[in-house]
Amino acid sequence: MPGTLYLIPNTLGPANADQADPFASIIPFEVQVITARLDYFIAENAKTTRAFLKLIASMHPLAKPLQEIQIAELNINTDAATLPALLEPLLAGRNAGLISEAGVPAVADPGANLVRLAHGCGVAVKPLVGPSSLLLAVMASGLNGQSFAFNGYLPIDPQQRAKRIKLLEERSRQEKQTQLFIETPYRNNALLEALATTCQPGTLISIATDLTLDSETIKTQTAAKWKSKLTSGKMPDVHKKPTVFLLLAE
Repeated sequence: MPGTLYLIPNTLGPANADQADPFASIIPFEVQVITARLDYFIAENAKTTRAFLKLIASMHPLAKPLQEIQIAELNINTDAATLPALLEPLLAGRNAGLISEAGVPAVADPGANLVRLAHGCGVAVKPLVGPSSLLLAVMASGLNGQSFAFNGYLPIDPQQRAKRIKLLEERSRQEKQTQLFIETPYRNNALLEALATTCQPGTLISIATDLTLDSETIKTQTAAKWKSKLTSGKMPDVHKKPTVFLLLAE
C-alpha cells in the first residue's frame, strides 16, 4: 500500500528559537508531532527545511537523526520529468512530507504539480493546518471574502504592470471580487506606488506585511489615501518584507 503525502505548513518568517515553543500559535502541536515522525521530505528549500526540523527536534524526538533524514528538493527549477522519482518512496509504502519555504505547500508553490501526480498514482494526500499568508490577508483586509482570486506576480515592466492592474481593477468592479497578488520583496515599494497611482481613487487597496511575525502590519484604505501618503512621503516601507497586496473596486 502506498504511503501518505503530508502537506506540512511552514512558518511565514523566522521562528523565535529562544521561546519554549518557537511555533506557538503558528504550527499546531499535532502537526509538529506528525512532522517529527517522518524521515523523508520533499522541500522547496533543503536548507530552510533543516532549520525547521531542527526547531521541531527541540520539542519532539525526530524519527532519525537530522543528518540521516532524506530531503529532496522541488522548486521552480525542478524538471517535471523528475517528479515521478520523488514519489517512488511513497509508492513503496513510505510516508513523506511536502513542505514549502514559507506558509502552506502547493498554494503559490511548485508543490502543486507533485500533489496532482500523487492523486494520479493513488497516493493519499493529507493537508495539515498552518499559516497561509493569502487567507490571513483576506481575513484581515475587510475586502470581499466571499469572492476572491489570487493572481500571482504582476509584470515587472511598469507599463505592463499598470495595464495588468487596470485589468484586475475592472474585473474586481464587474465581479465584486477581491484581487490578490504578491511581489518579489525587493520590488514591493514599486508595486505599492503603482497601485496608488494607477487605481481609481475609490478603489480599496490593502497591504498585509510580515504576517504572524512581531513586525506584522495590515492596512486597508482607498487608492486616493495611499496616493496622498505617497505625495507626502509617508508611504510605509515594505522593501524586502513579505507582503500580500489586495484590491477591491467598488
